[in-house]
Amino acid sequence: MKISRVHATWCHVPIPYERQHVSDFGRVASFDSVIVRVDTDTGITGWGEAKAGVGSAAACAGLAAIINHDYAPLLLGQDPRDISRLWDVLYNTPREGYAIAGGHVLPQLGRRGLSISAIAGIDIALWDILGKSLGAPVWRLLGGRRAERMPAYASGGWADEHGIGAQLKGYCDQAGFRAVKMRVGVMDGSPARSAARVRAARQALGPDIKLMVDAHGTWTVAEAKAFCRMVEDLDLFWFEEPVTADDKTGLAEVRRASTVPISTGESEFTRHDFREIAELRAADVLQPDLAIAGGITEGVRIAAIASAFNLRLAPHLWSGAPAFAAGLHLAASQSAGFILEYSLGHNPMLHDLIEERFPVVDGMVEIPDRPGLGITVREEFLRQYGRTAS
Repeated sequence: MKISRVHATWCHVPIPYERQHVSDFGRVASFDSVIVRVDTDTGITGWGEAKAGVGSAAACAGLAAIINHDYAPLLLGQDPRDISRLWDVLYNTPREGYAIAGGHVLPQLGRRGLSISAIAGIDIALWDILGKSLGAPVWRLLGGRRAERMPAYASGGWADEHGIGAQLKGYCDQAGFRAVKMRVGVMDGSPARSAARVRAARQALGPDIKLMVDAHGTWTVAEAKAFCRMVEDLDLFWFEEPVTADDKTGLAEVRRASTVPISTGESEFTRHDFREIAELRAADVLQPDLAIAGGITEGVRIAAIASAFNLRLAPHLWSGAPAFAAGLHLAASQSAGFILEYSLGHNPMLHDLIEERFPVVDGMVEIPDRPGLGITVREEFLRQYGRTAS
């Protein structure tokens, strides 16, 4: 089997005004991602996803161009099932020969950023091909699923202090969610205002619903510590991205200052970033976004770090269907995986891009046994919303 074509499409889907939400990212008016197609000479096609930003909207022309012009030529004629070797080829180019022979990394420049996201999109597609070629779901290739269903948490929560309780309770009523996540941080103006919204949410939800909060890395260490003091009695399941990913020592300081569990990772790249977080004892839960951090191959390495440091793994799944499926397969197969994020924002890239569904029933998501990622991309969707990247 040989790779015959690699093509990335920037998919830009406008969000109707009435379905848009406002956060520290501003008013989110579109959902953008790069969908990667890898064709083979046997007729098997794999699908992947690469992201230029952790939020819904991003300008993705540059990311698509990296895949189409820098990486695609390196992959043509290669066996797509040699996933580990091809990951090293893309990461270490032009010294991939030395890296593979020597057994250690020799990257040129692209150790972070769009270069890794580009690798991620290709890598996910290669795993999809491998699974399809063997007639097996990706989770089977990663060691098997640990359960047929996994708990999911509803990810949303932008309403103000007076509306947040009803918004989050609506999530629970919608599909039986027993865990919900809301946004806090700089969008509220102060830690005290965020804490007031969280207190209102807990009051409405009662003690039995797990409540998470996400600051998107927008606070200083001092602000994050102040917020933790204000919500210590509210039994938060985790506090996500208190401070910027650039301040890992600050993140560790926040964790040491509070009993509130800390989660992070959606803005990080490769196992090397996550190793630093683990060594600093800066988090309790690691949250790699596989469309950013390096794909399924790197996700397995990150999961091993989580397990070795007795941390937990909850992939960031605010994404399109290929990255969501990839994170689901990873979480379902790894010993540290324990819960799935489920976007309650308007997400056509999850619900309309593919033929299949990932329904939530009684707060649980079934781990499908379809081959590969288990998705069928609607190519007419790509034609409708695809943008040309030169």
